[in-house]
Amino acid sequence: MQPATQMWWFTVGRVLTTVLVGLGAGWLLGNLWTGLACALALHLGWVLANLFRLEWWLRHRNYADPPDVGGVWGEIIAQVVRLHRRKRFHKQRFVQLMRQLQRSTAALPNGVVILNAQREIVWFNRMAGRLLELRSTADLGLRIDNLLRAPEFLRYLARADYSNPVVIRPTMGEDTYLSLQVVPYGDGQLLLLVSDVSRQMRLEAVRRDFVANASHELRSPLTVISGYLETLGHDPALDPEVLGPIAEMRRQAERMTQIIRDLLELSRLEETDEVVGGNPVDVAALLSLLRKDVLARPVHPREVRVRIDSGMQLSGDEPEIHSAFSNLVDNAAKYTPAEGSIEMRWWTDGEGGHFAVTDTGFGIPAEHIPRLTERFYRVDAGRSRATGGSGLGLAIVKHVLQRHGARLEVRSTLGEGSSFTCHFPPERLARPAGAALTTETA
Repeated sequence: MQPATQMWWFTVGRVLTTVLVGLGAGWLLGNLWTGLACALALHLGWVLANLFRLEWWLRHRNYADPPDVGGVWGEIIAQVVRLHRRKRFHKQRFVQLMRQLQRSTAALPNGVVILNAQREIVWFNRMAGRLLELRSTADLGLRIDNLLRAPEFLRYLARADYSNPVVIRPTMGEDTYLSLQVVPYGDGQLLLLVSDVSRQMRLEAVRRDFVANASHELRSPLTVISGYLETLGHDPALDPEVLGPIAEMRRQAERMTQIIRDLLELSRLEETDEVVGGNPVDVAALLSLLRKDVLARPVHPREVRVRIDSGMQLSGDEPEIHSAFSNLVDNAAKYTPAEGSIEMRWWTDGEGGHFAVTDTGFGIPAEHIPRLTERFYRVDAGRSRATGGSGLGLAIVKHVLQRHGARLEVRSTLGEGSSFTCHFPPERLARPAGAALTTETA
């Protein structure tokens, strides 16, 4: 028989004994009910006394010894003691884990800030306090967007996509740059990772300046070389055997000129990542112009379609939008065979405006897609050079989209084709006086 069962049988026996004693005393006194009532009253007083001792000990158990009571009351007190010891053990272990976590996060070279679902600061480590100038006594419980007022960070928080970090300058006038990235976890909680990228940004600035200066210096000699080659190419006294090499030199000089032009454009875009304003851009007219450019190429895909599913216009810098869309369409035309097709589509929905270029070209292997927007990155270097690509077009597209608060999505299947889609936020849409749905096919 289990000890707990024995205790209950013992308690039942004690109650029966009390009843029998009460009945016996009542029989001796000549009144059975009076004797029974007195015996039960004494037993109830004993139970209340034990209950009082238990309640007093529960309130003072941190420094008082448990009462020495037998029976069921003793078993209850023993259970409470075991629970209290288990709770104290888990509390000590939790405190140890928290101390280890604090020591490990304090040793991290990056800052860590824990935010709740309301974006209020719950905790931050020492490095985050130093980089963001947070005070543990005053800033805990405050919203992070009330302390960090950088426009780039506020726009970053407003977006649902936290995959790419944002770089801010916390204090104007200081050459300090911080990289901030939000990592969602739990039930709406956020983890803000902070790192000092000042050195990387300074190196990036040196690289940009070098590329811009070198491009400016190379542009003039190339202009002179191209001019002389064009003159030689039209000289009737020139030996016909030399015309082929001169034509190739002219083609390579034009390609170098295009690379330098793209480098200067990319350097200009990289000077700042601030979101630009602009005026409404007639997307339908722009896509119609791009279609004509493709059809004017000596070799172009058999079918070039323009699909306008929305009359909304796009608010932004028109030359930059034209450059980004033109690069995407130009890439599709270069890598799509003559028997293939290209479709340019513009549509809008609740998430904003979308421009997609879909082709039936060679396709891109999946491992290359994440690196497509890197400058000079080529999936197939030989084929890219044969088509005259500079390797800078998608890098320009990425920076233009960043300046317009947009993002690029790439989908591709080998042997079937690729789709490049620009997603613009709803605030970039502008309603014109009138719009119509059109479809053009060549």
